[in-house]
Amino acid sequence: MTTIALISGSPSKQSKTAEIANRLQTELLNRGHHVHLIHVCDLPAEDLLHAKYDSKAIAQTHEWIREADAVMVLSPVYKGSYTGILKAFLDLLPEKAFLGKIIAPIVTGGTIAHLLSIEYALKPIFSIMGAKEILHGVFILDNTIQRDEAGNLFFQSDIEGRIKEVMQFISNIPAASPH
Repeated sequence: MTTIALISGSPSKQSKTAEIANRLQTELLNRGHHVHLIHVCDLPAEDLLHAKYDSKAIAQTHEWIREADAVMVLSPVYKGSYTGILKAFLDLLPEKAFLGKIIAPIVTGGTIAHLLSIEYALKPIFSIMGAKEILHGVFILDNTIQRDEAGNLFFQSDIEGRIKEVMQFISNIPAASPH
């Protein structure tokens, strides 16, 4: 069974980005994977702001990432980059926290101009942190995220297809030997 860490860098659990993370968690669990979902906004603000590397909550996320075979990082884009809360969290991870891992970025943004945030903001940090492979990722325009009658999120078919491709790739990653 593959272990996947999902990191939602949204400052709100009610955001579309956080809801996408929840949806991905459900889909991955349904595929039989072990999933750790980290909503960064749930971590103690004091730990993030004061760089408390040794806090119990932060240490737990380090363990989940260490156990993961793949990491999916989600963030809305603000001012051309990922969120400040995600930056604060990434700063608390060990220098090579993503060593040997496959990383899949998923970004939401209000304008197509934010598309490049994957290439110029996220991929460099993932590379520095030792990622084995960084997938192309998925950029989702906010206005393309819709809801069905039950309130569940859904996307235009091209976006849905890209998400399915990433999910299929992640699903096919062989689990590492016991961690």
